[in-house]
Amino acid sequence: MGRLFWKIFFAFWLALMFIAAGVGIAVHLQSQARLNAMTEIAAGPRTELILAAVATTLEFGGQQAARSLFKDWAGRRPLRVMIVDENGQDLLGRSVPTAALARAREGLKDAPTAPGLRHVAAPDGRKYLLFVPIPERTGSRRSNYRYKALSAYTFRTQLGMALLASLLFSAVLAWYLTRPVRHLRQASRSLAEGELDTRVTPLIGRRRDEIADLGRDFDHMAARLQASVSAQMRLLHDVSHELRSPLARLRVAIGLARQRPDKMAAALDRIERESERLAELVGQVLTLSRLEAGVSSAQDEYVDLVQLLETVVEDARFEAESSGRRVSLDAAGEVMVKARPELLHRAFENVIRNGVKYTAADTAVEVRLRPSDDRKSVMVSICDRGPGVPASDLEAVFKPFFRAGNTDTSDTGGGYGLGLAIAKRAVEAHAGQIRAKNRAGGGLCIEIELALATVTPQ
Repeated sequence: MGRLFWKIFFAFWLALMFIAAGVGIAVHLQSQARLNAMTEIAAGPRTELILAAVATTLEFGGQQAARSLFKDWAGRRPLRVMIVDENGQDLLGRSVPTAALARAREGLKDAPTAPGLRHVAAPDGRKYLLFVPIPERTGSRRSNYRYKALSAYTFRTQLGMALLASLLFSAVLAWYLTRPVRHLRQASRSLAEGELDTRVTPLIGRRRDEIADLGRDFDHMAARLQASVSAQMRLLHDVSHELRSPLARLRVAIGLARQRPDKMAAALDRIERESERLAELVGQVLTLSRLEAGVSSAQDEYVDLVQLLETVVEDARFEAESSGRRVSLDAAGEVMVKARPELLHRAFENVIRNGVKYTAADTAVEVRLRPSDDRKSVMVSICDRGPGVPASDLEAVFKPFFRAGNTDTSDTGGGYGLGLAIAKRAVEAHAGQIRAKNRAGGGLCIEIELALATVTPQ
């Protein structure tokens, strides 16, 4: 059950408890008001008869007999006879109207046999005063007694306290529920207006319910959106920076061709090379953008990772041998993963070609495939014998257009720093992991971990 449910439940429960307490207090005040209104002593034949019966029972049967009489009285209404001892305490533990008791004691002083009063000694010697208190009369009819007015007043008090308690708790509950919603609404408007650093968790405070969870999810969404927009802006900035150099060389080649017709062939060759570099850059940028956006038309299918690596290594080996380098593969058997083949092919190709580019002459790029001990994942390591990467840059090598400070691309054909970034996005699209670490003895190792297929294709 949700935490918000319990907060609402306990809020209503607490409101009911306060209403019950308020009604109880009002009833107590009403009882006190009625008790205080009883200032007269009843008299008359019926009262005298009841007093005589109670007095006789108490005098000859004692306190227990008197209690039994009140318990077993067969009348339609309970006896209202007060049996008060010398300390002002009623024998049955009832509240004694102070004004009526004072009037009864004064009446016995004036006349020991006053009507409506009895002074009785119990068998144990304790003395009791017996009388029947009634409200003060304000007219000739009992309907005009003051206690009826007091009853109406206490009823209004009960109703007012109940309404006040329900109004107070409803207002507090409504404020508690709508306050974070207002914060979320304002934050949504701010986010829509471009304020990507908007967050609602500081405004919600220390709440621990579903609304707080919604606020944290909103902040997570805003952070992801801010990071995505920042990455796109950074990508556009980096792309524009990278485009300047080939475009500048294109303009120089065109100018040279116009000024030196005899250099036309060399200028055209330069224009062709720079055009190819621009096409490659644009293609890599588009690939990276599609991966970051999660757009791919390919469908997952079962892929033999060993066979895929053999194809990539064979192509890379042809390129490496022309520059005096080698590529070796240590993998055997059949290792099935569920993936998008073209995307995974591009990831391995970028990493292996990057290794071929930076490994030293007469060295090899070593590609190894090893399943994990639990047979749930497979690790592919691609290690070169190049200059490696400073430890502080091991995470940054997967950022677009990043180049480590200790790498020299003058003799490796340059590059745009997009290969590892594309590989990272491709691996993450398959719920895998990719990491870089320096190799003992020099060089860089890129480790790619992918989940093995749980079902083998038929």
